[in-house]
Amino acid sequence: MAQQAQVTEEQARAVAEESRESGWDKPSFAKELFLGRFPLALIHPFPTPTESDEVRTADFLDKLRQLLTGFDGGVIEREARIPDEYVRGLAELGCFGMKISAEYGGLDMSQVAYNRALMLVSTVHPSLGALLSAHQSIGVPEPLKLAGSDEQKRKFLPRCAAGAISAFLLTEPDVGSDPARLASTATPVEGGQAYELEGVKLWTTNGVVAELLVVMARVPKSDGHRGGISAFVVEADSPGITVERRNQFMGLRGIENGLTRMHRVRVPAENLIGREGDGLRIALTTLNVGRLALPAMVTGSSKWSLKIAREWSRERVQWGKPIGKHEAVARKIAFMAATTYALDAVVELTGQMADEGRNDIRIEAALAKLWCSEMACVIADDLMQIRGGRGYETADSLAARGERAAPVEQSLRDLRINRIFEGASEIMRLLIAREAVDAHLNAAGDLAKPDSDFRQKAAAAVGASGFYAKWLPKLAFGEGQRPTAFSEFGTLASHLRFVERSSRKLARNTFYGMARWQAKLEQKQGFLGRIVDIGAELFAMSAACVRAEAQRGADPEIGKQAYELAEMFCQQATLRIEALFGALWSNTDSGDVALTNNVLDGRYTWLESGILDQSEGTGPWIVEWEARESTETNLARRFVSPSAEVAL
Repeated sequence: MAQQAQVTEEQARAVAEESRESGWDKPSFAKELFLGRFPLALIHPFPTPTESDEVRTADFLDKLRQLLTGFDGGVIEREARIPDEYVRGLAELGCFGMKISAEYGGLDMSQVAYNRALMLVSTVHPSLGALLSAHQSIGVPEPLKLAGSDEQKRKFLPRCAAGAISAFLLTEPDVGSDPARLASTATPVEGGQAYELEGVKLWTTNGVVAELLVVMARVPKSDGHRGGISAFVVEADSPGITVERRNQFMGLRGIENGLTRMHRVRVPAENLIGREGDGLRIALTTLNVGRLALPAMVTGSSKWSLKIAREWSRERVQWGKPIGKHEAVARKIAFMAATTYALDAVVELTGQMADEGRNDIRIEAALAKLWCSEMACVIADDLMQIRGGRGYETADSLAARGERAAPVEQSLRDLRINRIFEGASEIMRLLIAREAVDAHLNAAGDLAKPDSDFRQKAAAAVGASGFYAKWLPKLAFGEGQRPTAFSEFGTLASHLRFVERSSRKLARNTFYGMARWQAKLEQKQGFLGRIVDIGAELFAMSAACVRAEAQRGADPEIGKQAYELAEMFCQQATLRIEALFGALWSNTDSGDVALTNNVLDGRYTWLESGILDQSEGTGPWIVEWEARESTETNLARRFVSPSAEVAL
């Protein structure tokens, strides 16, 4: 049985650091934004697909829309599974090969087209989007596209394009966001001609129905073997693979998500993707683009929420007028409309940036995933509040008494997971923060290392002073202080000036944090989280303004409306940003940590009196697999935040 790796905090950090991309060979708009620079030329004019790509995409989406008219999301929700005929229909249309090259039987579609398809599919039922995105965004196709050999591509990609569903297996019962503790092993056998897999994988989306798997497992170091966490393509029907159960969740009731056990599973050496030890790096690189699927799907949900809110708020009359005419409701609708516009702008911008390949979008993709998943949940919650009891009531119950079957409560349930998988929001903030402060860490050197001695820190201080002597003065003045800057954006120019000024302010505050806490900065997760949230809002403001200007140029009437939406979004975002800046230095972070330590020490257990906890006495919270009695009972008690680098 695979044993849990025992690692220290330093070792875990080293594994994560070794796996991340350290170089910046291409420009990054978001990276510059965090450094106090506003390279608008990287995103303006707003990048758009070619006319031929637009025509091809529109033709495919028309066919997809026609297919989806025969799908019933209610059937998926009630039966908690996607009907086989739906899967066949998607496969016949080529949906499982949208991102696979035509050379291997795929449709070779752009990221923009893929995003729009996922948005459309997910509005029928988000489980359909999860099925397709888990297969293509993180399943076999994307890792092979990035790091697979020609032989692997020829062998597996045509199958994937034809509808052979794939899944990605990294998370384990006791390993979520700390992959250094990965327990699954891949031991070389037969003189290096094959590997033997042992381990248990949890929350494997598509794992119940997959034909092909990407499995992450640790190869022991030995003579002739580099070792380390490695990625393998594995046939799902290989002897020794057992899907022990299909997991059930609060939402996404149609996903085929399971617990998979591997015991002495033989995998040919030629199925190793890349080199031994490259597994986490491959996963990270895969998600640089793979993460863009979630923003597309949640944006589709937000558009649907806006539509339902608009229609209901016009027809529902209270106190003599439609509820949308009451300011309390109007504020929510304005937020929904303005934010949905910004969500759409972020999805289109990042998708096109991925297609063009001119920029390094690792931060942009992470920001899009974080910000879109958070804002979409707020929008869905506002819709439920506007719909009131009809929002809380299920669609089937509404239909049974003759009302419109709008599945608002289902939407809220389905959206909630997006703040957890492919990187829980808390982990995403730390991941983005690490990239955002990269230049500071490089400049600080040993100053930022907790184990550096006085002499090392003194030497590092000399080097850091040279970097900051050149960088800090540039943060004092910028385009945002010129009243005529960005004048081509008309009424939106003031908001871009605000973004530029705030970018420099953000960089200065990051420097103040670095100077104050040095090596302890990484422990200040509240501070770092707010830094990232400010950057996310600034990125969304930039995307909204630039897209509105592009729409104004293409269609004056639509452009005028886009300007109205972007204007309101920027006003709302400005208030959030100013509050976040204030909270950087005026907060309860230290008090929160102290109180939490008291809670964990059992100081306030008397506060928990007066309740019944029906989970007590049913088994341990953390399962030791070697001693488990009931897989299903114990797993139902175990919840681990998924890895920052995996999806359910």
